[in-house]
Amino acid sequence: MKRLLAVLCLGSMGLPAQVTYSKEISRLFMAKCQSCHREGDIGPFALDSYEAAKSWSADIQRVVRDKIMPPWKPVEGHGSFQNNFGLSDDERRMILDWYKAEAPEGDKADLPEASAPTGEWHLGEPDAIIQMPELYNVPRRKDVYRCFVVPTGYDEDLWLKSIQVVPGNRQVVHHVIVYLDASGKSTELDAKDEEPGYDCYGGPGDGIPITLDSLAGGWVPGTRASMLSPGVAIRIPKKTKIIIQMHYFPAGKQHSDQTKIGFYFAKPEDKITKRMFFLPLVNDRFRIPPGNKDFEVTASVPVLPGMTGDIHMVVPHMHLIGKRIQVTRSNVFSRINDSLVLIDDWDFNWQGFFAYEKPVRLNVLDQLKLSCRFDNSADNPRNPSNPLKEVRWGEGTEDEMCLAFLGLTFDNENIINSIRFNKPKR
Repeated sequence: MKRLLAVLCLGSMGLPAQVTYSKEISRLFMAKCQSCHREGDIGPFALDSYEAAKSWSADIQRVVRDKIMPPWKPVEGHGSFQNNFGLSDDERRMILDWYKAEAPEGDKADLPEASAPTGEWHLGEPDAIIQMPELYNVPRRKDVYRCFVVPTGYDEDLWLKSIQVVPGNRQVVHHVIVYLDASGKSTELDAKDEEPGYDCYGGPGDGIPITLDSLAGGWVPGTRASMLSPGVAIRIPKKTKIIIQMHYFPAGKQHSDQTKIGFYFAKPEDKITKRMFFLPLVNDRFRIPPGNKDFEVTASVPVLPGMTGDIHMVVPHMHLIGKRIQVTRSNVFSRINDSLVLIDDWDFNWQGFFAYEKPVRLNVLDQLKLSCRFDNSADNPRNPSNPLKEVRWGEGTEDEMCLAFLGLTFDNENIINSIRFNKPKR
C-alpha cells in the first residue's frame, strides 16, 4: 500500500516527460546545428534525421561534452548577438542525457516541419553574384595574397544589406575581404600583372585609398551570412570596382580556386536611413616573446565629439597563437563599463562577423578598448613555430594580429566620411 501511495504521489507531482528525438532533440539540432550540418555545406555530415543522430552518436556526444561543437565562440553575457547557435549548459545536458537514455525516437508525428532547402546561399538567392573572373592556380607558397577586380557597371548608388562569400576551395582559402574602389586604381594594377589579379599583401593594393567606407564585408572560417539592422546598409557608389582580396594558405600543395560572392541589396521598402562604416580597433606594434604563455596586447580609441553613433557588428581577429580577445566600452563620467564581445577560447578556424541584436550606443567620451592575449609557448598545440620565435604583427598565418573591426553608423556622417587610416605597418 505504501509503495502504491508513493507512485500515486509522484504521478501527481507531474514528472517531466521523456525527452525524444521527434519532440525536443530534432528541434535543437535544427536550430543549432543544421546551418552547417546539411547537405553540401561545411559540416562533414548532414544532421537532419534520427538515423544520422544515431549513426554519429559517439562523435556528437564527444564534441558536445567537450564544448567543441557547435563552434559559437562569444561568451554569454558579453554582447547579445543575432543567429546565436551556441548551446546553453541545459541544452548540452539534454542532448547527453538523451543519448544516455539510449536515444529514444518518440512519435514521428511530433517531428517539426523540415526547413526549406536554401542550397549554398544561406539567405536565399542573391540579387547579384560576382565571381573571380577566372580560375586561379594558387602558387605553392605558405601565404598568397591576391586581389581580383570585378567592375559593377551600376549606374546608380546601391545599398548593400548583406554579402555571402562562397569559397571555391575551402582547403586553401584563409580569408576573404571585399573592398570598394571608386578610384579605378585597381584596374591599373590588374592590367600590369600578367596573371589573373595582382599581388596585394596587406590591403587592396598600392595607391588605393582606404577609408572607413572602403570595406564591404568579408569571410573568415565559421562566418554565417546575416542581414544588417533595419534601416542600415553599406553604400556602393555607382561605377565602383569590387576588389576581392583572397588570402590563400596552400602549404606547399597545388590548388586552384574561383570564389564567388552573393550581394543582397536593400529594397525600397527597407527605408535606409543610416550608412554603416567599419572602424578598425588595432595594435600593430607588438612583439610576443618566445615562451610567454599569456602575453597581452591592447588598443583603445576615444569617442570624440562628432563620433557618436551606434555599433551594429563586431569582427574580432587574431591568428594561431591567440587565446583570448575582448572588446569593451567604458565611460568614467556615466560609469558605463560594458563588455561588447569576449572570446576566451580563441580558435582561428571558427571566427565570425557578429551582429548585435540591438545596436550598442556610443556617446561622447566613451572609450573603446581591445585586449588580445597570446600563448607563444611550446605547450600551445596550435603554435606553428618550432623552434619558438618572437612573433610580431603580420599578414602571414604564422604572424599575428590584434584587431577588431566595428561596424558603425554615425550621427554625423559628414565628419566621419573624411577620415582615412593607413594600413597597419608590418
